[in-house]
Amino acid sequence: MSFRESLDELTAVLGASRALEASVRIAGEVILESLQSGGQLLTCGNGGSAADALHLTEELVGCYQRKRQALRAVCLNADVTALTCIANDYGYDHVFARQVEGLGRAGDVLVGFTTSGNSPNVLAAFEVARVGGVTTILLGGKGGGEAAGRCDHEIIVPSNTTSRIQELHTVILHQWLERIDVEIAENPVR
Repeated sequence: MSFRESLDELTAVLGASRALEASVRIAGEVILESLQSGGQLLTCGNGGSAADALHLTEELVGCYQRKRQALRAVCLNADVTALTCIANDYGYDHVFARQVEGLGRAGDVLVGFTTSGNSPNVLAAFEVARVGGVTTILLGGKGGGEAAGRCDHEIIVPSNTTSRIQELHTVILHQWLERIDVEIAENPVR
């Protein structure tokens, strides 16, 4: 695919993604409300989605565009020792679920990034989160895969191309970060 073709495809996906506006706003408000009430954000994903999960949390603990207090956010694919320990003892399908079980509390939010919606370890994390009262948000694509219908909030990018889905995930997480930055800068968490 040429650069021009990639841009044309991205432009089409951007246009079709306008329909996600309400879902993106509502999920962002859920994250903001959790953080404002002392909850934490947990994120997870594999491969490029792992990078997106890490991107979201590092901007919350650090800062995005405005100076504000650090927020409680943990990327479950960032701790190599936890990943390898859990994978060794329980299997790779449990690397995120086990951490959600240990770290997640009612009132927290889990954002799982999976372009296919079929990542067994993300699906297992969603299941443990729901049992523990952790609100679940799917950032997916390709129709949602097996994750469709399993989460409290679902944002499924209207594309079957992994790279376009990931590009939209970045737009979405940046939208959340902009809103959180403004709110927390003006109303710090106590």
